Amino acid sequence: MIINYFGGEFVKIQFGDTILALNPISKDSGLEKSKFGADIVLVSLNHVDFNGIDQVTFGEKKPFVVSGPGEYEINGVFVKGLASESGYDGEPRINTIYSINLEGMNICFLGSLSTEQLPKDADEAIDDVDILFVPIGGNGVLNAESAYKLAVSIGPKIIIPIHYGDIGTKDALKVFLKEAGENPKPESKLTLKKKDLEGKEAEVVVLEKE
Repeated sequence: MIINYFGGEFVKIQFGDTILALNPISKDSGLEKSKFGADIVLVSLNHVDFNGIDQVTFGEKKPFVVSGPGEYEINGVFVKGLASESGYDGEPRINTIYSINLEGMNICFLGSLSTEQLPKDADEAIDDVDILFVPIGGNGVLNAESAYKLAVSIGPKIIIPIHYGDIGTKDALKVFLKEAGENPKPESKLTLKKKDLEGKEAEVVVLEKE
């Protein structure tokens, strides 16, 4: 599995020939765009900063789109969408938390979550998380302190912060790393196999923006 980060909440996960895009940035967004073909797209929030299906439809790749709660199986990828709340861009919105199982690994993508605790349904459904993507930028989503506290309570092996820099408060990443007591060197990408997760506990990985 190879994970890349494109700013905002835009994440690419590739395993074999299959590509997932999570919260791709739309061409109508003011954030920096990236374009590639994906097989599966997950959209947590219906906003131009996160719903850029157009940007991951490329060449022969016409992705299967998941944009809300429910259970899905696509090409051996199991996805569960769970409703939650967000205050992104200054108004109450519905945010979907995604639980994803692929290659024997459990991934949790919190999207634009704003509440300091998981909704009951999500808390009951999310278990044994290997990789957690957590928004940390504040301004309608979790701030850095609340994000780290929630992340640790979920108990993942690896925590990857998103929603900072070009989209969140200026010092969000610095504050988040201070809360974690870590200062990892940013990586251009994260390449993982299931065996690489052994012995890890809430290890923070910072991905450089592509």
